[in-house]
Amino acid sequence: MPVNLNPPVAALPVAGVKLGTAKAGIKRENRRDLLVIGLCEGAAVAGVFTKNRFCAAPVIVAKQHLAENQGIRALVVNTGNANAGTGEQGLKDARETCAALAGLINCNASQILPFSTGVIMEPLPVAKIAAGLPSAVADMVEDNWLNAAEAIMTTDIVAKAVSKQVAIDGVSVTVTGIAKGSGMIHPNMATMLGYIATDAAISQPLLQKMVSEAANRSFNCITVDGDTSTNDALMLIATGKSMLPEVNVADSKNYHALLDAITKVAILLAQAIVRDGEGATKFITVEIEGGRDEAECRKIGYAIAHSPLVKTAFFASDPNLGRILAAIGYAGVDDLDVATLKLYLDDVLVAENGGRAASYKEEDGQRVMKQSDITIRVALNRGSANATLWTCDFSYDYVKINASYRS
Repeated sequence: MPVNLNPPVAALPVAGVKLGTAKAGIKRENRRDLLVIGLCEGAAVAGVFTKNRFCAAPVIVAKQHLAENQGIRALVVNTGNANAGTGEQGLKDARETCAALAGLINCNASQILPFSTGVIMEPLPVAKIAAGLPSAVADMVEDNWLNAAEAIMTTDIVAKAVSKQVAIDGVSVTVTGIAKGSGMIHPNMATMLGYIATDAAISQPLLQKMVSEAANRSFNCITVDGDTSTNDALMLIATGKSMLPEVNVADSKNYHALLDAITKVAILLAQAIVRDGEGATKFITVEIEGGRDEAECRKIGYAIAHSPLVKTAFFASDPNLGRILAAIGYAGVDDLDVATLKLYLDDVLVAENGGRAASYKEEDGQRVMKQSDITIRVALNRGSANATLWTCDFSYDYVKINASYRS
């Protein structure tokens, strides 16, 4: 079961965004597996995408349609099939999906962004998607975020939705987001789809800046298994329906207030993905502090967070903490002085002066490792930079889930 993660009970509507779902039977019958997100005219859309060289056909098409800058009117998302590793036919299928939705909502196909998630190297069942689109369009209302969160799930156990309202210059602004992801999670980005919308007005260049910065502080700080997907996308939508004047100056007070709200939503969604990691029983925060720069802090953090030996020790609640030291040592920071760093599990000092701390007792380490939420903190004591990452343990169920993913 997910680690201290409950299903969302509410998600605030965002003026200018309508969502509709359908049961298209793409992989399984009688489950929501198709989502349409309709946008008001004039809404701004920006996104960041997977850097996997085998990126999926919908990623290629979505990036092309964004670049054409004709004004995005809708997003269409299917689960059960990734439309990745499908060659030219996959591109044709993604464009056909866009055309089918465009015909229903009276816009150009280039004003539609397609997204897919699921099994790789299988043909996209375009006929099923096209047949389900009328029902999804008919279902479109503003207060439909929870059903939308359910419709984009794959191996997720819990739907993921987060909302925040903030007052900026006396104006109430809403930010709501949904995401999916459970396995194949790794920075740059994860195997995830995320959609965040706000009723604020934000110029296109600043919207792109915001989504990139929010992703770097959230979805690019999580890892479940070290595998980067072919289909990742995080989209940020600004409808301009609030009374707040358009934010068009970088580093202004309103820019930072909006960025803070959007980043907080993104972080909660990203953490929910890790808490719902396939087979996860522990949620682990990895804090690296006192580095010379953020890059080396992240390098050491990722070495710990990716390590199967570290992750399996946490699953067993076995304080075999030399595995953490080994990960720090092979992280690739060549001039690291291990005699100056300190390693903590929550409040327990584990290692200092290049070895076991004199005060450390194994029963203290085991006490912490039996918790469901754990913090690993490494004080490098060589600078002022820091980084925080989130990961989970490896359990038997992770292997079971991925061994039978296609069945």
